[in-house]
Amino acid sequence: MNSLDAHGQPDLLFALLPDGGIAPDGPDTLAPLAAALQAQYPSAVTLTLHPPLRDGEGRCRWWAGGAPSPEGVAAALPVLIERLRAEAARLGLPWQRVALAGVGEGALLALEAVQAEAALAGRVLALAGGYLSRPGHAPQDVCVHLVHGLADQRFPSRHVVDAAQALVDLGADVTADLLPHLDHGLHPAMVDKAMEQLRTFIPARLWREALLAAQENERPVS
Repeated sequence: MNSLDAHGQPDLLFALLPDGGIAPDGPDTLAPLAAALQAQYPSAVTLTLHPPLRDGEGRCRWWAGGAPSPEGVAAALPVLIERLRAEAARLGLPWQRVALAGVGEGALLALEAVQAEAALAGRVLALAGGYLSRPGHAPQDVCVHLVHGLADQRFPSRHVVDAAQALVDLGADVTADLLPHLDHGLHPAMVDKAMEQLRTFIPARLWREALLAAQENERPVS
């Protein structure tokens, strides 16, 4: 976690969720993402939430077994949600100022978390990961950013495209960027694209609020 000065109050929390299957004592695979977020948002706190389980080889897992399953994801979500709410409360941040940024299975868990729990996070960055199943509803007031490699064989990009289209049809705030020649993993180009979307994307609800304000200002004074 990055530190603020003694009088600094964070204005954002980025909770980072790594991919499953990593060694707990190995290199910090999310360090480039955390560094980019801290450079772009110096008043934010970045916090890595590690998978709580260990497999037979001692590697971190979000759920028991291999491939993600409805049962495994359902078992992992309450732990993540409780931790995220506790960290937001500790920092005194409302849920709208909390963001989830996941890679691979961490991205899947982040996406499913805001589907399952309302008022949990205001943004999701899903890098090299997708939904467990096609979303059937849009998370309310959540911006979803999907960044994926076209050569990803672990999470084929066609599923990400299908999920993005479903979210658009449901009225969600969503961006989807497919980057050519990239396989599974956190690539520098993915981090750059995610930072660009965070800088430039304006949620639809803000457009609506601006339109309503403009209409209100145009009304004649009686």
